[in-house]
Amino acid sequence: MAFDPSATSLAGTGAAYQEHPAPAALRGAFGQLWQSQLDADASGSITVLPDGCVDILWRNGVLFAVGPDRVAAHPQLAPGAQVLGARFQPGQAQAALGISLADMLGQAIPLAELKGRWAKDVADAVGDAPPHRRMQRLATLLHPHMGQPTDDLAARRAKALFHGLAEGSSIDALAEHLDLHPRSLRRLSQQQFGYGAKTLQRILRLQRFLRGCRSDATLAMAARAADAGYADQAHLSRDARELAGMTATALWLQWTR
Repeated sequence: MAFDPSATSLAGTGAAYQEHPAPAALRGAFGQLWQSQLDADASGSITVLPDGCVDILWRNGVLFAVGPDRVAAHPQLAPGAQVLGARFQPGQAQAALGISLADMLGQAIPLAELKGRWAKDVADAVGDAPPHRRMQRLATLLHPHMGQPTDDLAARRAKALFHGLAEGSSIDALAEHLDLHPRSLRRLSQQQFGYGAKTLQRILRLQRFLRGCRSDATLAMAARAADAGYADQAHLSRDARELAGMTATALWLQWTR
């Protein structure tokens, strides 16, 4: 069945989605905690836009390590489903999970496959908590096992690459700043983010467009495209269709509603 943008809603939008910074004890390894609660009569799919990030996700009583995506994912969730997430800081997921992110591309891997019995015990403990207490319990139980950040050179370089591209720096400038040959930068990006620096750049540019959509509702689409770093509006339109599966206008309308 072909994907129908009108039959989906964007993850990260609406009153049912809440996101806040990770508590201090987790903040070195995780950037945000988030939760989503679907309405009891909700139907259709959720569109999850690629963002260059990796999450630990609790859903249906199971913990998953959710790898990076090249394009939007469309998970099917049951009406009334509660989903909890802890989003890794850039450069932290690979060391914490012990797997190259290139091997996780587009996958949701049961965390027990990577972390054994501990992951199942945490998932069960979260499920045993009342729904309004589950996020707090997940954060508390993640801390001893996955809350300690790594500060090795690869992690520091990955963090600098992510934030540099997110702010609009060029790949060549970042390679020079990090003292890396372009091929070495590509290998670093593949290991730490699942894909090369050019793909990461496209994904973070689209995320920059989305941030701009919420900051100024009066701008014309061409101005939004320019502010985000696109060559022109047609460039934005191509990336929106290829990465999000919808037009830039549809993306803007859903993101700001």
